[in-house]
Parts: sequence; C-alpha cells; structure tokens
Amino acid sequence: MKAIHIQNLTKSFGMTKALKGINLTVEQGEVHGFIGPNGAGKSTTIRILLGILQKTAGEITVLGQDPWKDAVQIHRRLAYVPGDVTLWPDLSGGEIIDLLGRLHGGLNVSRKKYLLERFQLDPTKKSRTYSKGNRQKVALVAAFSCEAELYLLDEPTSGLDPLMEMVFQECVAELKKAGKTVFLSSHILSEVESLCDRVSIIRQGQIVESGALHELRHLTRTTVSVTTEQEAKGLREVPGIYDLVQDGRKYRFSADAHGMTEILRFLLPLGIKDLRVEPPSLEELFMRHYGDDLRDEEEK
Repeated sequence: MKAIHIQNLTKSFGMTKALKGINLTVEQGEVHGFIGPNGAGKSTTIRILLGILQKTAGEITVLGQDPWKDAVQIHRRLAYVPGDVTLWPDLSGGEIIDLLGRLHGGLNVSRKKYLLERFQLDPTKKSRTYSKGNRQKVALVAAFSCEAELYLLDEPTSGLDPLMEMVFQECVAELKKAGKTVFLSSHILSEVESLCDRVSIIRQGQIVESGALHELRHLTRTTVSVTTEQEAKGLREVPGIYDLVQDGRKYRFSADAHGMTEILRFLLPLGIKDLRVEPPSLEELFMRHYGDDLRDEEEK
C-alpha cells in the first residue's frame, strides 16, 4: 500500500484549473518533498489530501483510503501542520497541545515533554501572547507527539529561527528512522534537500519532475573549477561545456553530466593542479523550472 497515491488528479474552480492531471506517489517510510512557487497548486493538493476540498476528477488515496469519503478515519492516522497556525487565544500552549492530542486519539506524554524542551516552548503562556514562531512550535509539538502513520507538513518551519529549523530537521529524521512517512511542502530548498528521499516539483498545476534527488540532478549542469599546468586551448570547443570563464590557467564552467568523461579526457593531458566538481543544488533545479516565471514577475 502506498502512503499517498495520486493519478490524473484535476481540480477546477469555475473556469480556472488549479490542478491539471497530477500524478504523484509517496511510498511508506519515505520523506517526500513537494516544492513549487505560490499559486503552483501545492496547497490545493494538500487540501484534497486532507479531505477539505473535493477533487474534480482523477484518483487519490491516502493510506489506502479515499480522503473525501473516509476523512475521519484518515485523520486518526495522520498529523498535519499548516504554514500559518491559528490557535484559541484564551488557551495556553500546553492546553492546546493536549486538546489536539485528544482529538487525534491521544499523545505520548513523555515525548511531548521532550519536544517542549527541544523547541524551547513555554506551555503555560496564553497562545494570544505567542509570536508566529511559537504558534508554529505548538503545532509541531502536537503533531510530533502523536503516533501517526503519515505527517503532512505544509511550510512547517514558517516563522522559526535557524536553530529551531535544525531541531525540526532532527525531529523529521527521527520520524524517518521510526519508519514514518512524511510529506513535506516547503519553499526552503536546503531543508528539502537535506531531509527528503524523493522530491516532486509542481508548476502551474502540473508535476514537472518527480524522483530521487540523484535522479533529478541530471537535469542541471555540474559546475567545474579546474587549474591546469598547461593552457587549455580549445576547451571552449569541447562538447558539453557552457559559460566558460578563464583567469590565466584557472577555468570555471558548467557541464552536462553526460559530457564529463570527454571533458576529463581533454583536461588530463594538460596536468590538473586543482579540480572541484560541484553537483547542482535543488535550488538550481528549482530555478530551471521557474527562472523564466520569476524574471517575468520581477519585470512587471
């Protein structure tokens, strides 16, 4: 059984198609990243997974069940953290965590205490006094204190400082070690890159790429910095080399992955004094798909 299985999912709001035939699979026990800019369809997809919105067409199962028909049963088996948490203002953080735990069917009290310390959250204060970051901590402590099979995290570190982001990443790593499934929607690409086994990139209501990070990285060029003993005449003409910059006998360029063998074959006889090969980051993958859109927005 797949933790999440989506096939040809569409969602329309009147004449507007928010989702245009999405296909996405999340295996049990994996951390799956879901990235895309605002308006790409991330939140719509998550709301359908939660049973808040009804699909227009297609097939979707969450933990083997229909999220629209079986929402109550599914919610007993998952934990959800939104990116903008709204709390009951007159309840304390601890009271809210306990309430959310009871709604889920119970929480691990010792783990709750452990998480409160980890996230440095004072549970005795009224939630109306909390900053955005502290409201986010309440939701995270409540979710991670529950024994869920699937954790749906939609921009979960919004408002957290870098130290708390590290604590969050450690908690997700612990969930993965325990065999739990995590579906993480995030705009923090380094977070996705460090945590996720597989990534799906959504653009304009469609999944444009999906797979393990090492599978996706072939889509962008590798950056190479090399210093040679002899001048590398003709390097610019080697197939697969782009954006070559030369400073004496120091060269920096981007290269297609499939062209690296030929490039190294050209460089080796010249005497390599220093060589650095940097694989593309997830941010480069992101810019590959959205760079034109972002530039268009900046020009408006």
